[in-house]
Amino acid sequence: MIYLDNAATSFPKPKSVLSAMYRASLYSANPGRGGHRLSARAGEIVYNTREKAAELFHADIERVIFTKNCTESLNTAIKGCLKQGDHVIISSLEHNSLLRPVQKLSERGIITYDVANVVPESDEQTVLNFQSLIKPNTKLIACCHVSNVFGTVLPIARIGEICRKNGILFAVDAAQSAGTFGYDVNGGNIDFLCMPGHKGLLGPMGTGLLILNRNVQLDSFIEGGTGSLSLETSQPEILPDKFESGTVNLPGIAGLYEGMKIIENVGCENILEKENRLTEYLTVNLKNIDGVTAYDNMHTASPSGVLSLNIGNLHSEQIGERLDSLQVACRAGYHCSALAHKSALTEEQGTVRVSPGFFNGIPDIKKLIYCINKIAKESKIW
Repeated sequence: MIYLDNAATSFPKPKSVLSAMYRASLYSANPGRGGHRLSARAGEIVYNTREKAAELFHADIERVIFTKNCTESLNTAIKGCLKQGDHVIISSLEHNSLLRPVQKLSERGIITYDVANVVPESDEQTVLNFQSLIKPNTKLIACCHVSNVFGTVLPIARIGEICRKNGILFAVDAAQSAGTFGYDVNGGNIDFLCMPGHKGLLGPMGTGLLILNRNVQLDSFIEGGTGSLSLETSQPEILPDKFESGTVNLPGIAGLYEGMKIIENVGCENILEKENRLTEYLTVNLKNIDGVTAYDNMHTASPSGVLSLNIGNLHSEQIGERLDSLQVACRAGYHCSALAHKSALTEEQGTVRVSPGFFNGIPDIKKLIYCINKIAKESKIW
C-alpha cells in the first residue's frame, strides 16, 4: 500500500518513536505523582519532551502544554480566553476543530464571530479582509496556518502584526504546518500555537501541544488532580500544571520526543522542500490527464505539500475507494472542513486529498498518477 494521507496522520511511524513508546510502557508509573524511581523516570521523559518542544518552537518550557490532539489545544485556547460579549474573527478555510468551538460559543450567546475570506492569489487582500472585520470588542483572531483541504498557506505573520497593533489575541492552528514550518512563539506575534503530535511531528496519535506566548494568560479548560498543591481545592495557577489535570499520555509523550528529534535533525525546511517537490511533480502530470481537476488554484506563493483533486463528476469517495482497491491510500470526502469546501465550491463532490510525507518518494507519486489515469479512463466507460 502506498500511503499518501499524511495530512491525516503521518505513516509509517519511525522505529525510534515506536521503541520509545514501548520502553515508556514498561515504567507504568505516573510522572510527578510518586517519590519512587519509576515515577521519577517517567517525570524525566515528560520534562525532556517539554524541553524539546520549547527548543523547537522557541517558547518557555513551562508554557508547553501537553494535550491529546490539536482539537483539545484549540478548545483550550479558544474557550479559555473568551468572555461574554467578545468578538472573534476566523478564516474561510477553517477545520471544524476551530470552527465548532467558536460556533458553540456563538450559539450560547457568549460571543459573536465573523469569517474573513481567504484569497489564495493575494495575501494582501486576505490581510485586508481580516482587518476590515475588526470591531472594538474583537478579542481573538484564530486561523489555520495551512488549509488541511487545499494546502493554502495563510499569511499568519502579517495577520499577527494586525493583532499586535490592535491589542487582539492570535491563535494559530498548526495542524498542517508544525514540523514543516518554523515558529518562534516568544519572538513573534502568536499567542496560542496549537498542534497535533501525530502529523508533521511524526509522533503517535493521542498527543498534541498547546504552546503559550509568555505574555498571555489563559483560564483552564479542565480541572482536577495535577500532583501539585494537592491540599488546595482550587486549580493551581502554576504552569504547566494548570492545564494538565489527570494522568498524561506517557508512552505518547515519549514517542513524540523521538519524532521531534527527527524534525530537529532533518530540518523543517528540508522536509517541506521534499513534500513540495512531490506535490509539484503530481500537479504538473495531472494536467495531462483528461477529466481531472486539480485545485492548485487554491495554492499560494508559499506551497505546503497538500493537493486536492477530483475526476469528472465522480464523487470523491468513489475515487478514494477505487484508489484503495489499487493499493493507494488518500483521503476522500469533506475532511471536516465545511468552510473550505464552500470557499472552493466543492460541497457537492468533496475532494480527494493527496498529502505526501517525509517517507514518500517520486515512485509513489508515479504510481498515484498511473492510478488516477486509470480511474479517469474507466469513468468515461461508466
